[in-house]
Amino acid sequence: MELHLAFDITAKLALIVGAGIGAQWLGWRLQWPAIVLMSVAGLMLGPLSALVLGEPLIAPAHDFGDVLRPAIALAVAVILFEGGLGLRFSEIRATSGAVLRLVLIGAPLGWLLGTGAAHYAAGLPWDISALLGGILVVTGPTVIIPLLRQARLSARPASVLKWEGIINDPLGAVFAVLIFEFITIGSTLNAHEGGPLSAVLVLIIAVVLGALAGIAAGYALALSFRRGWVPEYLKAPLMLVTVMVVYVMAEIIANETGLVAVTALGVTLANVRFAAIEELRRFKEGVAILLVSALFVTLTAGLTVHDFASFDWRVLGFVAVMLIAVRPLVVWIATFGSELNWRETLLIGWIAPRGIVAVAVAGYFATELAAAGRADATVLTTFVFAMVFATVLAHGFSIAPLARMLGLSHSGPEGLLLVGANPFTIALAKTLVEVGAPVVLADKSWQNLRRARLAGIKVFHGEVLSESAEEKLDHAQINWLLSASSNEAYNALVCIEFAPELGRHKVFQLSVHDDPDNGEDSIVFTARGRTVMARGRNYNSLIRDYWQGWRFHTIELDETHDLEAAIAGLPDNAELVAERGLGGALALLGPSRPPKGGAGNVLVVFMPGATDEN
Repeated sequence: MELHLAFDITAKLALIVGAGIGAQWLGWRLQWPAIVLMSVAGLMLGPLSALVLGEPLIAPAHDFGDVLRPAIALAVAVILFEGGLGLRFSEIRATSGAVLRLVLIGAPLGWLLGTGAAHYAAGLPWDISALLGGILVVTGPTVIIPLLRQARLSARPASVLKWEGIINDPLGAVFAVLIFEFITIGSTLNAHEGGPLSAVLVLIIAVVLGALAGIAAGYALALSFRRGWVPEYLKAPLMLVTVMVVYVMAEIIANETGLVAVTALGVTLANVRFAAIEELRRFKEGVAILLVSALFVTLTAGLTVHDFASFDWRVLGFVAVMLIAVRPLVVWIATFGSELNWRETLLIGWIAPRGIVAVAVAGYFATELAAAGRADATVLTTFVFAMVFATVLAHGFSIAPLARMLGLSHSGPEGLLLVGANPFTIALAKTLVEVGAPVVLADKSWQNLRRARLAGIKVFHGEVLSESAEEKLDHAQINWLLSASSNEAYNALVCIEFAPELGRHKVFQLSVHDDPDNGEDSIVFTARGRTVMARGRNYNSLIRDYWQGWRFHTIELDETHDLEAAIAGLPDNAELVAERGLGGALALLGPSRPPKGGAGNVLVVFMPGATDEN
């Protein structure tokens, strides 16, 4: 019986994690908000399965018992650390004035107005209202960034929405954690007949202690990495263990200060320079996605019929006030006099989807406060769930048509970022532009870009891996990447950097070896982009062929001249480079990516004896 129970719990854990990650993948595949699919998965495993089977497949409180609360606490600690690790002060200074205003003015104002809405529209106590207002300051970068890609917004509103979400994510967590500390510490003091002044004093001491513990741990961890005291393969695991240790130690030193400590730890590591920070960010993103997915499914599966019955007019009224009044007012006040025009202000004032982090934090706070005797705090989960669903659905389905109506979206063919200006890439960019595919050619040398600028090709002068490129490049127009500089390692680094944004299947580089049979020995395939054209066609061979008279040629396919006939008419050594589809779709071709063909598609071929003008 014990063996069966152990297997049963193991199976349920696997089911939760599998459902969460499966929902994330399906959201990516269908271009739907993953949070909606994770909610459906959680409801199917919880209350919906109970209606069909008589009992839920997953009942978190019953299945995991006393382990559930500490497990959720550690998961939220890692999530808040991940949020703190995204708050870099240099990025705040580098952002536009509108973003700074939304952070410095909009976030506190949104907290205050959200608190007022929760108290007056929903009738919640002031302290719970302040906690709810702090949680909902977060605009959910994990939700907003996919929406921006879907809507293909213009550069300025897309940049403002993206950076607001990134920076406000940890700020909202800090606001919520401070109020949570005040409620819990105040409740403890009130039980011992302490006054409000004592509660504030203890809160300040607890926050300072927690912050100092996180900052000290952050500097110690960064120092150990800099001095080489930790091998590379242990850095990411040590960082994760440090988060957990700091959380537990802060809780021992001063109860309920662990979340402050881990947030301070993340902010400290984000702003202390050391070489491994980017690799660690990728690791923590993977861990955070895993934890958030599992936590969200668990919290959703734990909902009951009573929770759904609590979705009354108070909840609807609060959501309506937040969407229609609070958000537009915050944006209008915060950005008044900035560089934004009225159309951009209107769009930004409407779009503010809340995400998974808000639900995870709210679920944890509600559980902890209920255990501390604040039964009224359980409504936090209801209100935050309602807000998340309302904003994700309303903003997810409205952002694209609203952006088109306001003239703030890009419509048209898919674009290519071409890194490295040389005769081959300039000729390729010119050919692609002629067949209707937008191209941005990037290089650090004005001299290298000179011919491209004279040919009317759009160029980016600067380092594509720099922080300034993140702000200046119009990512809404970039769907594909080809890094074709003379440096193989640099090409691989560029592909690795852009793979999370574009998808690894859309980042390409030249082959890294002259000998196709010797393949990809110099750089392992997992640490580079996909190969464009044939293996063995590296920078040197392409430039050599270009100067020997090879040029780009375009072939338009139709019913009488199909793909098979077009390829049969090419020289044996011709290289298929790209294919432009009828609807503006673009595809780079390679060893494992042949052209699809079809009437109206255009093939771009690199071959001897052709001319750029064809």
